[in-house]
Amino acid sequence: MDDRPIGVFDSGLGGLTAVKELEQILPEENIVYFGDTGRVPYGTKGRETILRYVKQDTAFLIRKGVKAILAACGTVSSVAGNLDKSLGIPYFDVIGPTARAAAAATKNGKIGVIGTSATISSDSYRLALLKLNHKLEIFPQACPLFVPLVENAFVAPQDEVTRLVAERYLSPMREAGVDTLILGCTHYPIISPIIGSVMGKGVSLIDSGREAALSLAKTLRELGKLRESSKPRECGYYVTDTPENFTNVAELFLGHSISGHTERIDIEKF
Repeated sequence: MDDRPIGVFDSGLGGLTAVKELEQILPEENIVYFGDTGRVPYGTKGRETILRYVKQDTAFLIRKGVKAILAACGTVSSVAGNLDKSLGIPYFDVIGPTARAAAAATKNGKIGVIGTSATISSDSYRLALLKLNHKLEIFPQACPLFVPLVENAFVAPQDEVTRLVAERYLSPMREAGVDTLILGCTHYPIISPIIGSVMGKGVSLIDSGREAALSLAKTLRELGKLRESSKPRECGYYVTDTPENFTNVAELFLGHSISGHTERIDIEKF
């Protein structure tokens, strides 16, 4: 038994899709969420900048006494995948679990990968997929406009702006005949109805946040580190920009009102 919270972080709001999955998979667990809303997006930043941000983000969560950390961010997972050895607690990213799910789902061996520019240029998903099955055909596509569209709530299934952008990004993969598409950024599930509509019927969408949450839950269960308490769960939310803006959009991501507090912190102290 371990009553300490699970730490989850992302460059902004996208990681809340992983939090939503954790709430369903592990409903008793306390969660601390950190969204670096003042420096979003990470996907357009250079490698060294991203690594510096990640060190600060994880240092903050360690300070909050978490028992495990989930990097609910495709960019972070692609650029900083070897943190588990230095943190002293279990660390999870989205690459491995998502690649395994996609490799298991495909029927024709053609897998598309969409993500931020940093995620796609890192080649992390392609390498992970080919390690699982060298016969797979991988079709990567950077989608840098998706994050700001989601962060600014252009997420309705009928939103023409987001649909036009999706058509531009996704048409090459649709024409290539991929039957499985990795949503390689945790922002993207919010617009999965649009993405699915553009890709067409018969294409499986793999949610990286959900796959990572399932992996984390499995590991904590095996380690005997799940929470066992009659007290209600607690969730804390921390951001680096205006909390009010975060709260309004976060409730859209989570599908419910936020219980607990949202606090702005100075990440440069960490």
